Amino acid sequence: MPSRRTAAALLALLFGPAAVGCGSVLADDGGGRSGGTTTVTVLAASSLTDAFGSAEHAYEAEHPRVDLRISYAGSQTLAAQVRQGAPADVLATADTRTMRSVSAETGRPRIVATNRLTVVTAPGNPHGIRDLRDLADPSLKVVLAAEEVPVGGYSREVLAEQDVHVRPVSLESDVRAVLGKVELGEADAGIVYETDAHSGGDKVAQVPVPVDRNAVASYPVAVLKESAHPEGAAAFIRWLRSEEGFTHLREQGFRRP
Repeated sequence: MPSRRTAAALLALLFGPAAVGCGSVLADDGGGRSGGTTTVTVLAASSLTDAFGSAEHAYEAEHPRVDLRISYAGSQTLAAQVRQGAPADVLATADTRTMRSVSAETGRPRIVATNRLTVVTAPGNPHGIRDLRDLADPSLKVVLAAEEVPVGGYSREVLAEQDVHVRPVSLESDVRAVLGKVELGEADAGIVYETDAHSGGDKVAQVPVPVDRNAVASYPVAVLKESAHPEGAAAFIRWLRSEEGFTHLREQGFRRP
């Protein structure tokens, strides 16, 4: 049998200095910590891009042993990823319908924010759009999100309630794509969330939708059942729902549930 010193020397040759002496080994403890850091992967709706981007920096500054990795896409795309088994810890969608569609894969959702719709146009509103009814003008190039996208579903709800028939020139996969079409001048108008219009700054003008004719978008967030780091995921959601965490949502125009 080799001596302890000989065994240690063999380990050092095979694996380097970290293998000798348990105090120097950086191992994953099964809770997502490797080298003392927990990586929490978040799948978030596109309309949360700015708010979660700000929240990410603040949360990591307060929790130096946590690394947030956030992936943004349309809610329907994120739900498809979850159903296909994409490795992630948190899901945040822009509507409750999409979250319910993956209820078998999530824990109990929590509503963290709400949003409303607005019309965006080129700066200065050159076509003089005053309300949703003007979007029915066949001479206008109007862009909407696809019906399966939450903002696309909300848009159709408010248009149908006012009996407004719009023929969009394109159907986009998420709200940021709608905003981008208007910013680039590829469309005269589009329907987005108020928070996305806020992020557009002076690249777009807004035509508000009256509250009594608007839709309220709710944003549920849940821990995925297959999360490798459920405690870290739940801690991030608790922080988002706190006054401190919600500050980053409020700054982008989101409202409390």
